[in-house]
Amino acid sequence: MGALETLPPASDAEDALTALTALVRDDLVACNRVIVARMDSPVALIPQLAAHIVAAGGKRLRPVLTLACARLCGYREGLRHVNLAACVEFIHTATLLHDDVVDESRLRRGHASANAVFGNKASVLVGDFLFARAFQLMVEDGSLQVLRILSGAAATIAEGEVLQLVTQNDLSTSEAQYLDVVRGKTAALFAAACEVGAVVAARPAAEVAALRDYGMNLGIAFQLADDALDYAADQAVLGKTVGDDFREGKITLPVLSAYDAGDAAERGFWQRTIEACEQTDADLEQALRLMSERGAIRVTLQRAAHFAALARQSLAEFADTPLRRLLQAVANYAVSRAR
Repeated sequence: MGALETLPPASDAEDALTALTALVRDDLVACNRVIVARMDSPVALIPQLAAHIVAAGGKRLRPVLTLACARLCGYREGLRHVNLAACVEFIHTATLLHDDVVDESRLRRGHASANAVFGNKASVLVGDFLFARAFQLMVEDGSLQVLRILSGAAATIAEGEVLQLVTQNDLSTSEAQYLDVVRGKTAALFAAACEVGAVVAARPAAEVAALRDYGMNLGIAFQLADDALDYAADQAVLGKTVGDDFREGKITLPVLSAYDAGDAAERGFWQRTIEACEQTDADLEQALRLMSERGAIRVTLQRAAHFAALARQSLAEFADTPLRRLLQAVANYAVSRAR
């Protein structure tokens, strides 16, 4: 039985995320209060645009991870974990604003993206504002270790986005290079969100490293599933236009898998549509057919399941508690939502 088949049903995995969120609900409410307060500005467009993307929803997965990891490590007093969870969410939201401008996306979580409503200039500048707010929260925390972790993650995210830009339209990109993009643009923030939960609790280095590894592998699994969803999801479920990655010529594992397994004619199709970006209205349907025939989505989800398993294993450093089991089940959720 393969790793993918061992995952629980998607509904069970999502129940785990719901349960984890409920477990930290009071802290998450406090985190949301910090987010709202720190979005405030006398420049009216800033809170207006920031509120637009926050109102679009999202499961607040990254701040939930910070709060849950702090609790796993025994942090019970003070509000450092709450403020740092808000910091993590500001970094994430800033990257969403910038990404949608770079990708020219018109939808975000099923709603009009901020750049579609307010324009590119406003989205970029408010993203910068949210980054600045995140750094203010880091400084106020007073820990150089926290500052190192979160500022490092912010730099790594930018590097990952630039690396994705460099590899765009390049079918010679290796899976290792693709995973470097994923680690940078997505997994680095997951890793930092989990790691600071251990740091605020002053846990030993082994536990800090274990939570960093958990977050990194969880983030990779999450992004691999997202890349599969771009070709396999219903638009209403995906929250953005299906096939956006294809139209933009993004190099993701479904494309690389289909290209590597394809014959000469199929490779010619991918070279025309991805490398040369010469696409017709019928090409997305053809891409989906080739991916199905070559098992590209299955391969991608198997790789995602592999990293989800590594995430679960990373938590072996901690005692077997209901909270640890919920965090392990969230790794299943990262993959199961794409099934």
